[in-house]
Amino acid sequence: MSNAPRRILRDIALARSGDKGNRATLSVIALDPADFPLLERLLTAERVQAFFAGVVGGEVQRFVLPQLHAVHFVMHDALAGGVTRSLALDAHGKTLSAAVLDLPLDD
Repeated sequence: MSNAPRRILRDIALARSGDKGNRATLSVIALDPADFPLLERLLTAERVQAFFAGVVGGEVQRFVLPQLHAVHFVMHDALAGGVTRSLALDAHGKTLSAAVLDLPLDD
């Protein structure tokens, strides 16, 4: 049994996110280009959709951006319809980038 701390995405990447209507966008960027292959392998559309299951009701599209050492996602039917449609306190996509950084790196 290892006493090593559990690694999370925040240890190797930063993230930016936003929203437009009923879509949220999310980019995860490797801090070190050497970690990009790990991001590319672990961050699938299916894993991101499962992670945000309570927020995203539609398709999640993934775009790999190797020149930027990043993986970008467009999440459809998200945020209860968006800022102007939701009764939620904060239905903004900008909050998703902070949340995704808690994703565990171990499978």
